[in-house]
Amino acid sequence: MSSLLISPAERDYITKGVDVDIRADGRTRLDYRDIVLETGLISQASGSARCRIEGTDVLVGVKVEIGMVDGEKSNLGKVVCNVECAPSASQQFEGRGADELNIELTQLLAKVLDGPQGGINLEKLCIIPGAQCWVIYIDATILDYSGNILDALFIATRAALFNTRVPMTEVQDVGEGQQEFEIVDDVEAAERLEGWEQIPIAVTLNKIGSRYIVDASPLEELCTDARLTVAVNQSGNLCGVQKSGEGSIEPSLLLEMVQTGKTVGQSMIQQLNKKLEREEEDILAKESRGEIVKKLGFFAM
Repeated sequence: MSSLLISPAERDYITKGVDVDIRADGRTRLDYRDIVLETGLISQASGSARCRIEGTDVLVGVKVEIGMVDGEKSNLGKVVCNVECAPSASQQFEGRGADELNIELTQLLAKVLDGPQGGINLEKLCIIPGAQCWVIYIDATILDYSGNILDALFIATRAALFNTRVPMTEVQDVGEGQQEFEIVDDVEAAERLEGWEQIPIAVTLNKIGSRYIVDASPLEELCTDARLTVAVNQSGNLCGVQKSGEGSIEPSLLLEMVQTGKTVGQSMIQQLNKKLEREEEDILAKESRGEIVKKLGFFAM
């Protein structure tokens, strides 16, 4: 993930620090760096959010458009994802260096969100079964990189989907089994995505030596033997697990890492929900008073 190089002495220092639960920046193994979260940044999008974890910066825009249903899923809406790493974010992202990472991040995000485990009620997005549906386009850009891209990507995506509104439609029968629909031209009638509460986030655990950490820095990622990404929703249900890296993870440690990912993920979601709901209440209050709104949030894990 990083173009940095690390010396044997630095690797040994980081590994021994993780083993005794004292990382180079003073955090413990399960501590996150400070997270800054903003929503509603892109005026032309149906929803948007930006998540910054230290130097990692991810911007997500959501666009809701009408499309055709898939043949095998004639009564479901769709989620289409695209992730791009800006060449300026890291030297590794220059030229064609980011192509494989873009594909990997896009496929993982789509795999989790475009299905029953993604939280979004896809049936609710169907307008006319067998014909039209709402398509949720999620476009994410990695603006800067300082480790732990996946967690920042999922946090920003969840916040952007919370911020997303879907226009209301009215369906009418026109005879001979045919139906037509109209979009209600009323911004206040637009609705939040049903099931947004169960949209998961990802917790990435990096195995270094015989232990593991969350929210790895670039140097810690260079010391990582294996990486386990756990997607979890607010109910604590597993929505996806992916192992990467060349190293192995012992079965007993694997179970421990999965359970830790679930626990950390649930705690983070609770904090995110409180932050997003409080921010929305503040925004509505300010708008009712005619004040200029700046949408900015901050919390530390």
